[in-house]
Amino acid sequence: MVKLRGHHLICLCFFKGEGYSENFIKKIYEALSEDVEVVDGLDDICIECPYLLNDKCHYKEGSDEEIRKLDELALYLLEVNKGNILNWGEIRKRVEKIIAKWRELSCSNCDWLTVCEHAQRKNHCIRA
Repeated sequence: MVKLRGHHLICLCFFKGEGYSENFIKKIYEALSEDVEVVDGLDDICIECPYLLNDKCHYKEGSDEEIRKLDELALYLLEVNKGNILNWGEIRKRVEKIIAKWRELSCSNCDWLTVCEHAQRKNHCIRA
């Protein structure tokens, strides 16, 4: 079972692998075939991320705090809690219901917006 934090439950639905190594991309796609346990903070994807240093995201200044806020928002919108177990079908359905609100509240300042913008415009999760 893969452990994922809040914003990954949404953002991984639109993940295309751009900007990451082939090994990282492969691990993410493998994780998407498993059940998911919702966690608070670092998850199985973070552990593989090239921007993780000393258990914090160093993608850019302030990114760790920003990510924690996104996690809280994602859990609230998806109506899930730490410790919940979900499969990707359930996650996809929840994302489809809240993606417009997620875009409104979180995507405008996201550095990865152009990577997933097309799939989000369709209001659907590209991962089954």
